[in-house]
Amino acid sequence: MSHADLVFTGGTVLTMDPARSRATTVAVTGERITAVGDLEVRALIGPRTEVVELSGRALLPGFQDAHVHAAAAGLELAACDLTGTTDLGEYLRRVAAYAAKYPERQWITGSGWSLESFPGGVPTRGQLDAVVADRPVYLTNRDHHGGWANTRALELAGITADTADPDDGRIEREFDGTPSGMLQEGATELIERVLPAITPRERSTGLLRAQDRLHSLGITGWQEAIVGSYGAAFDCADAYFTVAEKGLLTGRVRGAQWWDRTGDSAQIAGMVQRRRDFESGRFRLDAVKIMLDGIAENGTAAMTVPYRDIHGCCTDNSGLSFVDPVALRSFVTELDANDFQVHFHALGDRAVREALDSVDVALRANGPRGNRHHLAHLQVVHAQDIPRFHRLGAIANLQPLWAAHEPQLDDLTLPFLGGDLASRQYLFGDLVRAGATLACGSDWPVSDPNPLAGIHVAVNRVAPESELPPLLPDQRLDLMTALAAYTAGSAYVNRNNDTGTLRPGALADLVVLDTDPFTVSPADIAEISVTHTFVGGVPVYTR
Repeated sequence: MSHADLVFTGGTVLTMDPARSRATTVAVTGERITAVGDLEVRALIGPRTEVVELSGRALLPGFQDAHVHAAAAGLELAACDLTGTTDLGEYLRRVAAYAAKYPERQWITGSGWSLESFPGGVPTRGQLDAVVADRPVYLTNRDHHGGWANTRALELAGITADTADPDDGRIEREFDGTPSGMLQEGATELIERVLPAITPRERSTGLLRAQDRLHSLGITGWQEAIVGSYGAAFDCADAYFTVAEKGLLTGRVRGAQWWDRTGDSAQIAGMVQRRRDFESGRFRLDAVKIMLDGIAENGTAAMTVPYRDIHGCCTDNSGLSFVDPVALRSFVTELDANDFQVHFHALGDRAVREALDSVDVALRANGPRGNRHHLAHLQVVHAQDIPRFHRLGAIANLQPLWAAHEPQLDDLTLPFLGGDLASRQYLFGDLVRAGATLACGSDWPVSDPNPLAGIHVAVNRVAPESELPPLLPDQRLDLMTALAAYTAGSAYVNRNNDTGTLRPGALADLVVLDTDPFTVSPADIAEISVTHTFVGGVPVYTR
């Protein structure tokens, strides 16, 4: 009998495997699990076996993030950080402090401010001018669908009262047409194209910084949701390839190539070539990200019912479809025929419908090819489209942390939604009951990458430490379903077929939690923390 290299014992093992959901002991040899069970597995312990005594802690498959911008998040960790507060005075204090700390930097850049901090969700250039006027300042908001610029930044970008709004965005303006300092959606590219270039070394360093952060949260694999040039988002393919070639990419990563929404199917040939060119180690570039709409807070999410105005009256705006819905069907059909997985940004219910329609057409044309197309965000889904996820095999890629009452939702979104759309927010429960396959992601740096925080909200429909009531409590997920979505479900989306469950033969991608999540109150789930993370049986994080 061969002895194992590594044995975990003395705790709770949550396998996420329907064949055996619980155990107490797991053995690992090389990079794979060789046994799952109880006391009998201890027979595999030999003189050279490393034994990890769980001491009542919980062992699970490594979490996976099905929608994250890790490379950009790693860069933002070193930029001006406006997260963790909604106070305008604190934003300005941080900007001034950052500018003083880095006098040599041509631009002051950063991210993380909240729309709720400003009347109507719109900051102004004058606010930034008051603390930094001699250098350009450009700060993306926390959801990265808008940017806040000072006057100097607008001048350097050549944005004036005569600058037209792009088709996919809006320049907020003062009464005389002068740009006010807030750029929405595609208008952000007007300023982002003049930002200083990010060096290859900065890209790789940022990626490794992000990888460390994800491993510390028990994340062993993820889908990089934009690989390609999108506004200020640098093309991170070279960073992943470089890090993978050096053997430093410890996470298992699927990259989603950015679909140029101004282009057509001619770009697919280049995507096929990039898929070949950038495959290395644990990095694969076999998905394509198509952003179908914007966000509800600024009225660009594509809805089936027009938005209301501040007085509650119906408007003529029902959001934007960034890709023509008829053309989308042919694009998705061709991508599917080339065995790309399509990763849709679909936030409004009209965008969801357009995505599902395109998947339906692709399936009819190509037959089932197992490409595991998925729709991310799903803030609003029409009742008629809920059962289509199961029927089409389209995966619901949820960002659970958003499914809770908070000022950005309550003040800037719900009052402006037409029809019954305010009562159709993040319908996780309906999707499960209709048989949809769930995966989960964070959209970091848009929101916290901690899976346990996301699981907390999925189960409670209340943000950690919030005293607000649950958001549509009948849409809660039970704990096992939420855990499975962050493990087996996201592994399925990421096409990491040998991960996501603990079973003999699976890769030993594992996370140890300090507490069995089934032994705590649902209100305390977010307090659970990670003590160890392993990828292929190798420790990548130890607390």
